[in-house]
Amino acid sequence: MPGYMYRAVGPDGKEKKGSISATNQEQAASKLKADGLIVMKLEPESALNKEIHLGGSGVKTRDYAVFCRQFVAILKAGVSVINALQMMSEQTENKALKAATVSLVDDLGKGETLSGAMRKQSKVFPSIFVNLVQAGEATGSLETAFERMALQFEKEAKLKAIIKKATIYPIIVMIVAVGVIVAMMTFVIPNFMAMFEDMDVEMPFMTKMVIAMSDFFVAYWWLLAIIVVALVIGIKLYAQTISGRVLFGTLKLKMPGMGQLQTKTNCATFARTLSTLLRAGVPMMEALEITGNSMDGNILFQRAVYQARDQVANGTSLSKPIKMSGLFPPMVVHMTSIGEETGELEDMLENIAEYYEEEVAEATEQMMAVMEPLIIVVLAVIVGVIIMAILQPMLTLYDSIGNM
Repeated sequence: MPGYMYRAVGPDGKEKKGSISATNQEQAASKLKADGLIVMKLEPESALNKEIHLGGSGVKTRDYAVFCRQFVAILKAGVSVINALQMMSEQTENKALKAATVSLVDDLGKGETLSGAMRKQSKVFPSIFVNLVQAGEATGSLETAFERMALQFEKEAKLKAIIKKATIYPIIVMIVAVGVIVAMMTFVIPNFMAMFEDMDVEMPFMTKMVIAMSDFFVAYWWLLAIIVVALVIGIKLYAQTISGRVLFGTLKLKMPGMGQLQTKTNCATFARTLSTLLRAGVPMMEALEITGNSMDGNILFQRAVYQARDQVANGTSLSKPIKMSGLFPPMVVHMTSIGEETGELEDMLENIAEYYEEEVAEATEQMMAVMEPLIIVVLAVIVGVIIMAILQPMLTLYDSIGNM
């Protein structure tokens, strides 16, 4: 969902600045007015004006899961909500979550509801968390709401860990490979070539090519460094734009191996989040809105969920728009349709989530099994070419000495 930067005046007359997520600028203005703010300035969030938060809110999914589990345990011991939060603020290790919990205690002391206080801390507490707490307060099942969120965060953390495992190894190997190649081009090859300069040996084409590359590395390493840094920054900035998100989202789905992993991951996120929200009693429209917000890893799936929300609002069943998107596998469509017909949509979505979470784990293992030897082979070929370029002149020299 797009973000908007705002400057407004609060009921106390003090100026406030921040960002807010909304479908469009009109909805953002309505949300701010509903909070009692007088909007002075409101503009789309961009890479230039976006507030910088290193590591997002600074709270990991695992931290949320632990927070929810501990909170439920304290509530079950008969402790009041405000006292439970006071205890949580003292034992929570994450600084951002600790500060937010202290603010919750202050707001609850002023008569604010827990969900209302959490909504003020939107940078720390995600919308799905706030809405489940609100639903729990309305139905008198706050403990159940936190238990569901603990399960949601635990599943999400497990999914993220699996994906991280699939990406961190190739990245480390590639960094090491680049380091080895740069070291050979910059130090090893010049030393060997200096030895051959005093000998009357005709250099093979491969050797000449590697020498030329080595000379370029030594002379223009600073230029290469500038180009790499500029490319990284440029790609990151472009990836934050709508067109960039669409492009990279499409590429992710078309990449061999990665495409299936992306699809299964998004299906698991969609089903798990929507099931959790619907079980808590959150209305379908609001549940789809929050589910779409949580799928910001690939804008194509996010747009598909938003479009499904709009069509469901017009009376269409959920299974039809997700089928029309062409992104969700037939199994997701069929099980969603069956769930709608039987009135057991939450159960079907949970089954979908369980299935695709297992599929993500298996797909990750398969991808790792293919990528590990492939990366090693590519690295071996590159290093082998460099070594052959060094050995060829030496072999030529030995041949000429042997023929004398």
